[in-house]
Amino acid sequence: MTKEGKPDRLRQMGALNPKPEGVRAPWFREAGFFDPLDLVQVKYEMLRHAREEGTNKADAAALFGLSRQTYYQAEAAFERDGMSGLLPRTRGPKSAHKLTGEVMRLVEEHLDANGQLQARSLADLVHARLTAGPPSGGPGACETGHQRPSSQHRTRGGA
Repeated sequence: MTKEGKPDRLRQMGALNPKPEGVRAPWFREAGFFDPLDLVQVKYEMLRHAREEGTNKADAAALFGLSRQTYYQAEAAFERDGMSGLLPRTRGPKSAHKLTGEVMRLVEEHLDANGQLQARSLADLVHARLTAGPPSGGPGACETGHQRPSSQHRTRGGA
């Protein structure tokens, strides 16, 4: 891998250290094997330095330009999964978590001849068939989608 291509590849993998200038460990400052751009390598060396050299965790994190929180997260991931625990993970849901098989069957049953379905009518249909109560997001719904209590149920000042 060429030196010019490595930062691009690290960025694609989510392993590009956003603050390589924060790495103050002398062995990273010398040209050679250690690369402050490689976040996986930086995290591993931070853990190794604390464990093998007896440096406290806060000082090790500071020496490598990382936070104590990052140290503890890296330590837990390394203990759980070894080196692979230090590799970046994709964030967010790993699969469609709101579209259950039941919802998808309902959608497929109600597609029109053109394979289209209006979003609002689909939401109303799903809500009518699969839930109890009025659709969330309508009048009276709060930001979380739950119905707000009507004014007759609210109390003010304990009254």
